[in-house]
Amino acid sequence: MSSGRYEQRGVSADKSEVHQAIQNLDKGIFPNAFCKILPDITGGDDAYCNLMHADTAGTKTSLAYIYWKETGDLSVWEGIVQDALVMNLDDMACSGLVNDFIVSSTIGRNKNLIPAEVLKTLIEAGPKFASRLAKFGINMHLAGGETADVGDIVRTADVGFTVFGRMKKEDVIQIDIREEDYIVGFAGYGQTTYEDSYNGGMGSNGLTSARHDVFANSYAQKYPESFDPSLPADLVYAGTRKLTEEISIDGTTTTLGKLVLSPTRTFLPFLATVLPELKKEINGIIHNTGGGLYKVEKFIANGLCAVKDNLLPVPPLFQIIGQESGTAQMDMFKIFNMGTRLEIYTPHLESAKIMIEEAEKLGIRAQIIGRVVAGEQEKVKIID
Repeated sequence: MSSGRYEQRGVSADKSEVHQAIQNLDKGIFPNAFCKILPDITGGDDAYCNLMHADTAGTKTSLAYIYWKETGDLSVWEGIVQDALVMNLDDMACSGLVNDFIVSSTIGRNKNLIPAEVLKTLIEAGPKFASRLAKFGINMHLAGGETADVGDIVRTADVGFTVFGRMKKEDVIQIDIREEDYIVGFAGYGQTTYEDSYNGGMGSNGLTSARHDVFANSYAQKYPESFDPSLPADLVYAGTRKLTEEISIDGTTTTLGKLVLSPTRTFLPFLATVLPELKKEINGIIHNTGGGLYKVEKFIANGLCAVKDNLLPVPPLFQIIGQESGTAQMDMFKIFNMGTRLEIYTPHLESAKIMIEEAEKLGIRAQIIGRVVAGEQEKVKIID
């Protein structure tokens, strides 16, 4: 799968058009933070600042729709809500905010295809996820939201959230990646102490490519509402696999559909533990969403290069995607997180070791995946 094939599906790994559109907008009071940060508009306290973030589960809802239609399994819709929430919460956590999130949902559905039982599952999933975070002392306050029947513009369902938070300016993490920083990578796959089952590590990026490259064309015939009808026919569900095909990983048997639909893992329980003690030891936290393992390109200074030469093992899910799509491994790194969903940049080896130990206590696989060097032409170099 070439980048041209990826873009023909109407998606972009690096969101270049979006970044061009917003390049002249105000970047907030901490321009080098992972998220835009505003003055304390709500409290008027110069010691504090505000964050607001919005995101959705993207096209993952299309695959959830097909899986639910094929199996009747409503739990995949709960995963979609977690996807949309984590894409907000963990981005904000990369800026240092790890508690007291105010959350509002926006759900658009085609009522003729998404019935009341699915809507009920979507609405109830937010409080369930909030309860799970509360066990770690992380509070997510639900402020309601908007649910709209918009079948003329939404083919199946669209699930998104807007999240607001307030924090002390002194707790903001600004990205200031430096030469000789260690790069600590944290896995999005496996099973943590706070997850109920094995997580394939997909996250919520690259789904358009994953579902069309992996799954069989019979789904195009059966569910034409699940894709853009303007796409070239040879790019629609061009794989060979079935959603209900069973696969065994680490002694756990699941289906390929649920493997791809694994809910986006949150790293909040880990970050809420380490940031209070190690914040001053961190030069940047990168959430590897759009852009895969090249995400850090947007945040690293000219003249520096993140050399990643000891990556975490690529989990089975991404191996399957690569095999089905015929995509070269190096190209895969630009679209998918390839199992490494989070990176922390720190100048001190001891701090890196502490982070790894704390992550492993929660069942998150972690290791030093590289170093930052000077003198390279590119900003990211992956040595596989």
